[in-house]
Amino acid sequence: MTRPPDDEVPLDTLMRLRAICGRLPDAYEERAWTGTRWRVRGRTFAHVYVTDPARPAATHAHAAAPTTTLTFRARGEEFEALTNAGPPFFRMSWGANVVGMHLDEAATDWTEVAELLVESYRALAPKKLAALLDEDEEGWTATPLS
Repeated sequence: MTRPPDDEVPLDTLMRLRAICGRLPDAYEERAWTGTRWRVRGRTFAHVYVTDPARPAATHAHAAAPTTTLTFRARGEEFEALTNAGPPFFRMSWGANVVGMHLDEAATDWTEVAELLVESYRALAPKKLAALLDEDEEGWTATPLS
């Protein structure tokens, strides 16, 4: 079996993340040094990539096989709870508030992912943009693709 390159994110995963992140005010998608990231005003609030821990450039060693990883920001108690919860979550070795999460198409709770990404966006977006989420009549819900 050939190993996938570290930037080959499964299309289903990418489409689900696009459906969530693409609805956030002024959010945009771009290719990252590996994988794909979503940003607001130049700040990355979500990054997805595939990493193979056997490769020297692996960004973490929290998996024994190639895995799809999502990184995002969390604040305060949420950061502590997520990084201490165990799989699929883990603390990234860089950034004071960056959480890593292994994505598994069969086991990932996409509603939870949507909530986490909205909160990550809120942590980095200017207050004016974050406030737009609160002004939404429905309280802005991130509905993932089924």
